[in-house]
Amino acid sequence: MMENKENIRCIIVDDQLFAMGILKNHLQHFPEITLAYAGTNIYEALHIIETTAIDLVFLDIQMPTMSGLEFMKRCQNRCKFIFTTAYPKYAIDGYEHDIIDFLLKPITLDRFKKSIVKFHQLNKLADQENSLLETGHILIKGDAKQKYFKVKLQDIYYAKGLDNYICIYTRAGSIITYMNLKDLIGQLPADSFCRIHRSYIVSLQHITYVEKSLVKVSADTIPIGSSYRKQFFQVFQKSPMSRNT
Repeated sequence: MMENKENIRCIIVDDQLFAMGILKNHLQHFPEITLAYAGTNIYEALHIIETTAIDLVFLDIQMPTMSGLEFMKRCQNRCKFIFTTAYPKYAIDGYEHDIIDFLLKPITLDRFKKSIVKFHQLNKLADQENSLLETGHILIKGDAKQKYFKVKLQDIYYAKGLDNYICIYTRAGSIITYMNLKDLIGQLPADSFCRIHRSYIVSLQHITYVEKSLVKVSADTIPIGSSYRKQFFQVFQKSPMSRNT
């Protein structure tokens, strides 16, 4: 649930008024962000998140009545988080819970700006992925100048890397295009496609079975690379696309 970039709503939760004041001053440099709340009451902040649209939370990870990690869990992915603290030992815990950034007090304006850039970059990636899901297709450059194929995501079985080009296998046949697998995976929705080998990207929807280090996609058997195995199984088990096979 992300607001338009011109109307981003944030809150600050910190039990140190001085630290809160620094963040409020830094936010004045970002007119696209509206400060909806700044305070020390973590339960009031939680109520605001549960009842209104909040995109970003600057949260002191060590609060007197509830830890920042517990607060984030209660918010149930309603918003994004940037942790603030005077204790660097909490940084690892924060990153393990998929926060945008971890700011160590005292927070300089330059360091604060880097966090906002990260937030905007993640929003942009999310918007691109949502756009793909909404349109349901990607454009693949063909073998002639200004020639493109409009390919439905649901029709893609898998892609195979071949030196400086790749072959994309679809319901309608194969398409050879001059790009690499890294660029292709960046255009595909992460919950529907996964790179399982240095030479292969597969559609989770079209996997018919998985056996040891192999997957069956359409009529073909594809190897799972050892360095990709852990990530593949994590994505495959969580993906709603895999449950449609």
